[in-house]
Amino acid sequence: MTRSYGATATSPGERFTDSQFLVLMNRVLALIVAGLSCVLCKQPRHGAPMYRYSFASLSNVLSSWCQYEALKFVSFPTQVLAKASKVIPVMLMGKLVSRRSYEHWEYLTAGLISIGVSMFLLSSGPEPRSSPATTLAGLILLAGYIAFDSFTSNWQDALFAYKMSSVQMMFGVNLFSCLFTVGSLLEQGALLEGTRFMGRHSEFAAHALLLSVCSACGQLFIFYTIGQFGAAIFTIIMTLRQAFAILLSCLLYGHTVTVVGGLGVAVVFAALLLRVYARGRLKQRVKKAVPVESPVQKV
Repeated sequence: MTRSYGATATSPGERFTDSQFLVLMNRVLALIVAGLSCVLCKQPRHGAPMYRYSFASLSNVLSSWCQYEALKFVSFPTQVLAKASKVIPVMLMGKLVSRRSYEHWEYLTAGLISIGVSMFLLSSGPEPRSSPATTLAGLILLAGYIAFDSFTSNWQDALFAYKMSSVQMMFGVNLFSCLFTVGSLLEQGALLEGTRFMGRHSEFAAHALLLSVCSACGQLFIFYTIGQFGAAIFTIIMTLRQAFAILLSCLLYGHTVTVVGGLGVAVVFAALLLRVYARGRLKQRVKKAVPVESPVQKV
C-alpha cells in the first residue's frame, strides 16, 4: 500500500489504498487452504453448530475496526500500553466465556510481562512524528478493541470443546469472515474497484497472493496454538512477539537499547522464568496428590 504500481517514465503510477480488500484476499485464501486440508486429511467428526463461528468472526471484525479507528485518537504511548496489556483482559474474559480459572501466579506473571514489554517498547520503539493526543473517544475505542479481541480468542478456545481440529476451526471462522468482509465491501462499492486494480497490475496480484499465503500459514499456527495451549498463552506469545521484533531490529541494524529498555527485557525474562518454575511446582504437587494404588496380593 506504500508503493506505486504501473509507474512509467511519463506516469507516476497508482497506489492501492483499500486495506479491507487485502483482508478479504487473506481470508479467502485461508478458507481455501483450510477447506482443502479438511477434504484431503482425515478430520474428527464435526459437531459444532456453524452459527457459533460467526461470533468469533464478528468480534474479530469489530476488534480490527476499533483498533484502526483508535489510532486516529490516541497517542503512541497509549497505543503501546494497550497492546502490551492485553494478557490480563484475555484472562478475565476467559473466566466469563469458558469459566476458566487461573492461579495467582499466572496473573502476577501476566502483569510483569505487560509491564516489561511496555517499558521496552516505549523506550526502544521509534515514535511516529505525528502522534495524535489521546481523547476520550480514543480510549473508548481502545477499550472496545481489547474487549472484542479478548472475546475472539477465548470464544475460539471454548469452541475447541467440540473436539474439532485447528483447520476445522480455521475454515468455520474464515467462512463467516469472508461473508462479513464481502458484505462490507459491497456496501462501500469497493469490491469491484479492488478487482479492477488487480486486473490492471499483475505485480500487485502477485504481491497480494504472497501476503495471503503468509497470512494463511500464520493462521494455521494461531488456531493450533489456541487449541493446544489456550487463549492466554497465545496472547502472551503475541505480546512478546512485539518486543522480540524490535529487539531483533536493534541487533540487525545497530540500534541502541536504552537502560529502561534493557530493564524491561529483564523483567519479561524474569516473569517467564517465574512462570516456568511455578508451573513445574504445580505439576509436582499434582503428582504427589495422586494416590498410588497398592498392588493386589494373589493368594
